[in-house]
Amino acid sequence: MTKKEIKVLRRPFIKELFRENKFNLVMTVLAALFGAAAELVISWLIKEVADLISGECPYGFDTLLIVAGGAFALFGLGWILDRTFLSEFRAKAMKQYREYVFDRLMEKGIQAFSGENSSLYLSALSNDVNTIETDFIGRLQSTIQVGIAFVGALGLMLWCSLLLTLIAIGFSLLPIIVSVVLGNKAAIAEKNVSNQKESYTGMLKDALTGFSVIKSFKAEKSIAKLHDHSNADVAEASKKRTKVNVLVSYSSGIAGAILQFGVFFVAAALALSGKGITAGTAIVFVQLLNYVLGPIQVFPTFFAGMMSANSLIDKLAQALNKNVSEEGELIPPQLTDGISVKDLAFAYEEGKPVLCDVDMELGAGGCYALVGGSGSGKSTILNLLMASSKSYQGEIFYDGKELKNISAGSLYDLVSIIQQNVFVFNSTIRDNITMFSEFPEEDIDRAVRLSGLKKLIDEKGADYLCGENGSGLSGGERQRISIARALLRKTPVLFVDEATASLDAETSFEVLDAILKLDGYTRVIVTHDLDENILRRCTGLFALKNGAVSEQGTFDDLMAQKGYFYSLFTVSQR
Repeated sequence: MTKKEIKVLRRPFIKELFRENKFNLVMTVLAALFGAAAELVISWLIKEVADLISGECPYGFDTLLIVAGGAFALFGLGWILDRTFLSEFRAKAMKQYREYVFDRLMEKGIQAFSGENSSLYLSALSNDVNTIETDFIGRLQSTIQVGIAFVGALGLMLWCSLLLTLIAIGFSLLPIIVSVVLGNKAAIAEKNVSNQKESYTGMLKDALTGFSVIKSFKAEKSIAKLHDHSNADVAEASKKRTKVNVLVSYSSGIAGAILQFGVFFVAAALALSGKGITAGTAIVFVQLLNYVLGPIQVFPTFFAGMMSANSLIDKLAQALNKNVSEEGELIPPQLTDGISVKDLAFAYEEGKPVLCDVDMELGAGGCYALVGGSGSGKSTILNLLMASSKSYQGEIFYDGKELKNISAGSLYDLVSIIQQNVFVFNSTIRDNITMFSEFPEEDIDRAVRLSGLKKLIDEKGADYLCGENGSGLSGGERQRISIARALLRKTPVLFVDEATASLDAETSFEVLDAILKLDGYTRVIVTHDLDENILRRCTGLFALKNGAVSEQGTFDDLMAQKGYFYSLFTVSQR
């Protein structure tokens, strides 16, 4: 991706920091203006007081006191504006940024994270957001104030002495060169820290998600080594960033000191030689050089922070630009004829086909089961029917409409899926059924009744907290919540992907029985459980082997053939 393309992707993220936030920004700039003006007035007062002592000041002592009072009034006004609007500007900027990032995240396709690293987004919304706020937004107002003070100081210096101003500009070249050379190094170091923190976040996520596996295999020490290695990488990246920042700070400081002392000694020499430079002028130049040094010291840090923020935003923007649900043709939320799959072929990696020439006819209102060994392509078919990828070969039709041309939102009004790994939010049973949306009570009651959740709700209540990822519920109860969610949406097509794989035989039968009793729905079930009482009730079975449909028909048809399905079923009964 070119730099221009990346810049285009970055632009809306930057805009979110300032959207409907311009008034707060203007007020903070006004505060900066008052602060800078007060500082410049005080610098001018220092010159005039020094010249007053030497008898060269045209103003009286009382006049200078009044001007000093005005300067402190400006300070006070700037402080009031800063206190009122700066915190509001920062808080609103980051709030809007997080909301925009999360909304963009929600635009991704249903299977986005099967091929992406979710740790990137966790880090982007935690570590990286803090960096953007601290190094960019947090320094913006102070940098503006320094810039205003710089312009004012330069004007005052020109008014005092053109010669000394030109000399000061000459000395300023050194700090500027230092800023340009070292600024990019800070951005690179910051991005490296972000990458290492992203990896560390991913490692922590894996360790916590797989905690039971770690304990059961006594892999604590091995995982601790992985953690320590990842932690050491973060520490090393942070150390390098600190070294770069120290280098930037000290190099800028030394270059600034050379500027300040150089100009001061030249001013002193001109004053002693009678070149029209007063003691007050020499003193004020030293004072004003602080404001000339300000940008030289602050701008490199600010621009380094801005470049770091841009690099973090660029990384996020490019990731969010992948696997986005594309718009397409709108279809009605009903299935009249059925789903037709023709010559379907698919591969996750080039040269390694997962599906080969799959043909299936799934009539509306029927119940179909996909059976076969592990890796035969059953779940991949369901994922493709849910528009997880458009890179398949062949055709998938919903009532004659090719899936690639159907909008994702429209498809999800037609289809729901119940998966093996049911995610349950740490909220009430009711919230987990409704997914935090409003539904008529009669619809909720119907979903509860048909999914078999009534007994659970009668015992624990609809306001029972399910715990983190449903830790307060059994596997069967979590699956029933998943069924209730699908029923509440009233989508006419229901896919069930190994929903009973982790359940005991009795609970597995109860869950599948509840799904089979759903009249009026088109159901496609991927199951490892070859229960005759379940399979006999299916409209049709598809036995998959090595990514292709080996056999299809009713349970009795396939048993009579005594082929692949017959072997699978016979082995499963032993």
